[in-house]
Amino acid sequence: MIKLLVLGAVLAAGLSACGGSSPSTTSSSAGSSPAASGAVLAPAHTTLGTVLVDHSGRTVYLLTADTPGHSSCTAQCLAYWPSVAPTSSTTPPPGVSAPVGSAKVAGGGSTVTVGGWPVYTFVQDSAPGDVKGEGVKSFGGVWYAVSPSGHAVMPGAAASPSSGRGGY
Repeated sequence: MIKLLVLGAVLAAGLSACGGSSPSTTSSSAGSSPAASGAVLAPAHTTLGTVLVDHSGRTVYLLTADTPGHSSCTAQCLAYWPSVAPTSSTTPPPGVSAPVGSAKVAGGGSTVTVGGWPVYTFVQDSAPGDVKGEGVKSFGGVWYAVSPSGHAVMPGAAASPSSGRGGY
């Protein structure tokens, strides 16, 4: 419990230092199925509907400050929003209709792209199906879960990564 409190305080301080806000607490009580063994991504059901998850069942997000094929996430950003490590395959996994590729991130690493958008997980999503990163404003943009078609999942709004930019 103490570790979680410390992690929360560190995360809040880091996001505040970047002009962001504390993460939302929208989490899922609905479980999701981890991606099939060896698959990088798979669709899963959460309280947001069907979103993409990584091989561990963690929700993947896009950042509206990114552009297709380019990650703007810095090393500090990647500490809270780890990139999804790509595999050598660029074939979309079953249930994923968007093109899958990769893009460079800070420090020379790479991340998976879905529909061109770099994707990440969120350190506060501790269980499969958690969506605590949904709508978080930090690191120059807004974070949204990613649908199997490669679009941002925005409850009550049009599902397009650029529609959440709001001046970023």
